[in-house]
Amino acid sequence: MQLSEQEIIRRDKLNALRELGINPYPADLFPVNQTSKQVKQNFEEGKKVILAGRLMSVRDQGKASFAELQDSEGRIQLYFNRDMLCPGEDKTLYNQVFKKLTDLGDFIGIEGELFMTKVGAMCVRVDDFKMLSKTLKPLPLPKTDEEGNVFDAFSDPELRYRMRYVDLVVNPQVKEVFMKRTKLFNAMRTFFNEAGYMEVETPVLQSIPGGAAARPFITHHNSLDIPLYMRIANELYLKRLIVGGFDGVYEFSKNFRNEGMDRTHNPEFTAMEIYVAYKDYNWMMNMTENLLEYCALQVNGTTEATFGEHKVNFKAPYARVTMTDAIKKFTGFDITGKSEDELREAAKSMGIEVNDTMGKGKLIDEIFGEKCEGSFIQPTFITDYPKEMSPLCKSHRDNPELTERFELMVCGKEIANAYSELNDPIDQRERFEAQMALAEKGDDEANGIIDEDFLRALEYGMPPTSGLGIGMDRLIMFLTNNPSIQEVLFFPQMRPEKKGPELTEDEKHIIEILKANEGISIGDLKIKADLSGKKWDAASKGISKHGLMKITVDGENKIAEYLGK
Repeated sequence: MQLSEQEIIRRDKLNALRELGINPYPADLFPVNQTSKQVKQNFEEGKKVILAGRLMSVRDQGKASFAELQDSEGRIQLYFNRDMLCPGEDKTLYNQVFKKLTDLGDFIGIEGELFMTKVGAMCVRVDDFKMLSKTLKPLPLPKTDEEGNVFDAFSDPELRYRMRYVDLVVNPQVKEVFMKRTKLFNAMRTFFNEAGYMEVETPVLQSIPGGAAARPFITHHNSLDIPLYMRIANELYLKRLIVGGFDGVYEFSKNFRNEGMDRTHNPEFTAMEIYVAYKDYNWMMNMTENLLEYCALQVNGTTEATFGEHKVNFKAPYARVTMTDAIKKFTGFDITGKSEDELREAAKSMGIEVNDTMGKGKLIDEIFGEKCEGSFIQPTFITDYPKEMSPLCKSHRDNPELTERFELMVCGKEIANAYSELNDPIDQRERFEAQMALAEKGDDEANGIIDEDFLRALEYGMPPTSGLGIGMDRLIMFLTNNPSIQEVLFFPQMRPEKKGPELTEDEKHIIEILKANEGISIGDLKIKADLSGKKWDAASKGISKHGLMKITVDGENKIAEYLGK
């Protein structure tokens, strides 16, 4: 394993601590009794406190030092005085352990007394401190100059998402997004629980991928020797519970769809689905707008939210527009009564890419998505979808070509989907068979498997029911002004990390010179590198070993070139 100079130094310090009889990773409890936030909120000069966290900065002033400790709730200033920390003749704890063997990023525990500095800063005078965990890699800490300009910020999205544990340490403001995410879940639970609905759990591994039109992830159960699917939705299981006699059930569901990744889609995502007996989609629209108004208030303290250039207000009520009217408004085309061929030709005339595998539902969906969706900024219910788009939805009571369905659009994106649920088992079978026909035609998002057990459940009778699904990741994006789903997931799905050669600091230094000079003599390279003979030999050999440097002879000169990308 190639280690940087910093990593080698930290490992040497680790060994030095052990030689002093100090365990750098102690197992015993450290009796923390305050957080940085509690200290500041309840500051009392002379009060004894016990804190723990990461050491994030040190200002060495010889026999005394000021430092900053960062815990889960913020930072607090520390004051280390050699003679107060080490009142006897042995000054090892300050001179050696703190000043020489402790690094930024190390976890330490401190006991001390609160006081106010001469400049009015709250501070803890450290009476004792203990190493709790030695860090072996340096944190990429941003630096701020006197004018407030930030340098070396840990801001590259690829690194931030891949190393979220580092992101959370050096960019503590990121925590706020995830704290609001938890507030959102808690608010929604409170709203449902107070209404008398029951939170449940349903299977993640399913023998049939049902409840949505999407490509599943497939795995294999060795003991049963059968294929299983990661759930694409939990809808059909929740409806079984309505059949079983529950009047209202909901679940925060981890779903998995084997589809593309972009700024608003992750293959693993969280949805909330709720089903309430004896209700319809009109009732559900009212409930949804009241729910989201409540959640916005609980998360942000206001119904208003900023998303990019838009100001969005989640205050109920929301506008309601039928899908037919939306398409007619933005395209001039009336989808009512149109055949599959007419829809396909209309889509083509609008410049929308379609193919022969698409049925009526998919064609209408493409037209709406391309020409209408992005125009709905304020929360808007799009209602009354064509039957072909909604295989699990009840036919519209006034128009059998439509269904009693709505989607809630915000800033051009869908965040909620709801139905008056189909509870006619014969009609449901026909809808499943139509989906199978689309799958056989080549639509890879159509469900090509009929869930016979779900049909059997419907045959035992399901009361009139309305169901709602909300994309939790997308909703928190809107409430925290984050245009990328990766910003609201602790650990978003990433491509496999490309493993390049691990280089030492000296090797990296030489490579930077090579990159800046297209062909440089070995003599000039040595001068620019300014390394001792021993370090030069080790670094140049390492670079050549990794195949990153090519040396060619040009007369009496040896010319070095960088071979990396």
